Amino acid sequence: NFAFIHKSEHLNLGGVMLFNSYEFIFLFLPITLIIYFTLNRYGKNNVAKGWLVIASLYFYSYFHLSYLYLILTSIIINYFIGNKLNHKSLTGKERKIWMIIGVVFNLGLLGYFKYYDFFVENINIVFRINFTLLHILLPLGISFFTFQQLSFVIDSYNEKSMKYDFLSYCLFVTFFPQLIAGPIVLPNEMLPQFEDKRNKLINYENMNRGLYMFSIGLAKKVILADTIANFANAGFDQMETLNIIEAWMTSISYTLQLYFDFSGYCDMAMGIALMFNIILPLNFNSPYKSTNIQEFWKRWHMTLGRFMTNYLYIPLGGNRLGERKTLRNLFIVFMASGIWHGAGWNFVIWGGLHGICILIHRVWKNSGRKMNKLLGWFITINLVNIFWVFFRAETLSEALKVLKGMFDVKGLIYMGTHIGQIGEMTRGYRDLTQGLFGKKFNLSILGISLIIVFIAKNTFEKNDTKLKRAEYIKIILFTVIGILFLEIDSSFLYFNF
Repeated sequence: NFAFIHKSEHLNLGGVMLFNSYEFIFLFLPITLIIYFTLNRYGKNNVAKGWLVIASLYFYSYFHLSYLYLILTSIIINYFIGNKLNHKSLTGKERKIWMIIGVVFNLGLLGYFKYYDFFVENINIVFRINFTLLHILLPLGISFFTFQQLSFVIDSYNEKSMKYDFLSYCLFVTFFPQLIAGPIVLPNEMLPQFEDKRNKLINYENMNRGLYMFSIGLAKKVILADTIANFANAGFDQMETLNIIEAWMTSISYTLQLYFDFSGYCDMAMGIALMFNIILPLNFNSPYKSTNIQEFWKRWHMTLGRFMTNYLYIPLGGNRLGERKTLRNLFIVFMASGIWHGAGWNFVIWGGLHGICILIHRVWKNSGRKMNKLLGWFITINLVNIFWVFFRAETLSEALKVLKGMFDVKGLIYMGTHIGQIGEMTRGYRDLTQGLFGKKFNLSILGISLIIVFIAKNTFEKNDTKLKRAEYIKIILFTVIGILFLEIDSSFLYFNF
């Protein structure tokens, strides 16, 4: 039973201020908005900006006070390095040294807090030694704010980043809608929006659109994702063995849970930012409608893909050095994407599987062959669903338990000849999926979720025109129902990364 050593440490988020919490919805968000726009209205623009930084740091440190020291240290050092790189007096060699210092600092910070124990524990296993593990508390959102600042350092070196004062830089890093779980934004795409005079005043159309996106995201998270989680948790965490029905229910449920959890967060983040008249980059675009694995990665966690392309794939040579090195570069990118998600072999396996599929897709595409879109979608969604098993599993045996059940041909044949006993065969699993609202309700939500994933439009597609009466009714309905579901104890899955 070889463990997936130190899968991204699950955070203890008791007593925290999540987007889907009473403290955030009824206190933090409205108070922050009112004070921010009031200060701007009276011409106190820098004070308003400072207020938003303070509010964002409070939001971040609410999880754990020690996080505050870490993010402030990271901000100060990266801003200093970025300023150094923007000095015209430096020679090319000096600028390169400062850039390397910046990259090493950021990757070192991420490596120490996120990967130290994983690395040491593997060293202990391989060499049969006993180095002490530090059991470091994983800082919330460190993968996201580290990558944002890494982009600032590299862009400053490449003279692509504009000069910003320290307060503006702090706002770029800490702006709370995107601080914890993305999207991974670039300074030049966000800070000019804060400087736009029109954005310093309340825009009621943006406020309404933002509330609309937030309400839909809230419903996705607390109604759909958290309800479907009952099926995934029962199969992964509570059942010792799974038959073919239970295994497929478990894997499909996690595939849907992760979809609505991440999609819901993205909607809420974009909605909150829009209330401040800030447009965040799109990060999620119906990935389960993809007809090939490349398209999937153009639709899933889009800003991470952009970062990996701009700051890893292209510097490695991209597709400029011949086909073999292009394939190498693609595989490195996907391995890095897997490792970025967490310190564990499950993420390495997950990233490697996606990397292999990307290479196969590229070779297939370059050969001139074509595939029926429906068949392409069927293959893609099944591969994604299977790979998520490794992403979710805590141990290799846990992953194999689910996969063994999914491909249990003998079990399928047995069930085919004992159809009348299927209810009894799955009774234990169904009893574990009760949740707060019972098996029938949860199963109905699962069915509704499948329809939404494959048929419904994205929230941003519905929000590109003036809101009508129906949208306002939806805001009220989703918000009220979402608030009623806030009693469910949950956090966003991507907070673990």
